[in-house]
Amino acid sequence: MLVKQDWELALMRNAGQRLAEVVAEVGEIIRPGTTTRSLDRRCEEAIRRRGARPAFKGYRVGSRAYPAAICASRNEVVLHGLPDSRPLCEGDLLSVDLGLFYGGYCADMAFSVAVGNVPPEVRHLLDVTEQSLYVGIAVAVPGNRIGDIGHAIQSFVQPHGLAIVRGYAGHGIGRSLHELPSVPNRGVPRRGMRLEVGMCLAVEPMVTMGGPETKVHEDGWSVVTRDGSLAAHFEHTLAITPRGPEILTVMEGSSPHA
Repeated sequence: MLVKQDWELALMRNAGQRLAEVVAEVGEIIRPGTTTRSLDRRCEEAIRRRGARPAFKGYRVGSRAYPAAICASRNEVVLHGLPDSRPLCEGDLLSVDLGLFYGGYCADMAFSVAVGNVPPEVRHLLDVTEQSLYVGIAVAVPGNRIGDIGHAIQSFVQPHGLAIVRGYAGHGIGRSLHELPSVPNRGVPRRGMRLEVGMCLAVEPMVTMGGPETKVHEDGWSVVTRDGSLAAHFEHTLAITPRGPEILTVMEGSSPHA
């Protein structure tokens, strides 16, 4: 299950293309006054219009099922934030995580955006976190190991005075949303599972302006920074090919390689 055949990669490309289209569509309506619940409705409609189904809605953790198509995480919420009816405000930082199944295969993606104007230090958080995603993807080549990805992300983020969230990581992906291996955002070079052609991964750095510790909110889903600092989250689904990493969650016509 870790290594996909060519026909499976074709299905995953189709899923990733559709998800990238949904992200572009939903991203256009994020502005002050919009509610994350309305974003969730728009996202689910966009997913189903493309013949796919939301990967998150109904996802079970124990006896609980996630109730929405997206995770909408605002400000100090790192991930798994529940969409709600509160309007977004000027200066908010919003992270949106979403996935879909198409043709029996999954694509997963996350992005963070500033709502209106934000201070330079918040823009710095967004820029560094997004860049760290591509730094990690760049070393996802055949023969490297999982630890090389985490080490690349960690080595890029920490000199900027930012912290990598502890306890959460990327993952393998394919017929299921979460497959082996786990893909931590910190690591030791040349350690961990060896990367092979045909493996598909979701790489997703989560970075804060404060400390790395988190806690689960009383709603039972939202993961928040323990010190209340702002957090950002970026993610792509990729395939490891003989030519290097191919990013699957990009719009057609965009460069498929990191």
